[in-house]
Amino acid sequence: MDAATDADRHALPRVLAAFDRAIGLDSTLRPSVAVAAAAVSVPPTDAMPAAVPPAAAAPAAARGARIPDSSLRAPGDRADRAARLEEIAARHAASCPHCVRATGWTNLVFGEGAPDAAVMFVGEAPGEIEDRAGRPFVGPAGEKLDEMIKAMGLARDDVYIANVLKARPPGNRTPLPDEVAACAPFLVEQILAVQPKAIVALGGSAVRALLGIDTGITRLRGEWLAWEPPAGADCPPIPVMPTYHPSYVLRTYTVEVRRQVWHDLRAVMARVGLGG
Repeated sequence: MDAATDADRHALPRVLAAFDRAIGLDSTLRPSVAVAAAAVSVPPTDAMPAAVPPAAAAPAAARGARIPDSSLRAPGDRADRAARLEEIAARHAASCPHCVRATGWTNLVFGEGAPDAAVMFVGEAPGEIEDRAGRPFVGPAGEKLDEMIKAMGLARDDVYIANVLKARPPGNRTPLPDEVAACAPFLVEQILAVQPKAIVALGGSAVRALLGIDTGITRLRGEWLAWEPPAGADCPPIPVMPTYHPSYVLRTYTVEVRRQVWHDLRAVMARVGLGG
């Protein structure tokens, strides 16, 4: 065994212990915990997870929406991806069929993070605190997400975070289908710019927008699915791990829910090569 592999093997329990603490589980690592970590079912890195059924495989956000040719081409280096995201953000602010007509919001919340991130987190929509700050996931749910990201061995600046809707829905309600259809094509462009190794879909609304399926998050979470890019895009299918939204974790703070999220993000870590 080479030194790097041996170091990774010994680092994994520390990473798992940090995540354990972040989600409120007993942080004392027992042998059974290390065994469970090794037993997480993760597809080989050179194999794609099963795609959703063909009838629902095209992203809901991309159906019937024209994606500009500039967003269909393969992204270049980090600077090129950052410039592309800036252009998409400016175009969204000027022309999004939903956000330019919506009222009741203070700031658009486009997204933030590393333009070449290996992991992309997708949530539902900005809340009241995010609306005031103009940044995604900065309220209580954002604090929990930050803890989870840190426990994965990453910093917030290492990942990319976005929402399906870029404008806060009235009263923080669930986005309506017509709002998603109007705004979420810009999420498709964000994904095409970043082209992460894995997408973490936080909650049912994110799963519906990304994959076009209505199966409940409790049935989907923990199972790898695939985001299929729109026709003509120079982008491979991207693995998607559905899991609970951090706000649900805070509302339903049971050991079982925390264990499930822990399992899901450990699978992501293994998929993208974090922690062994």
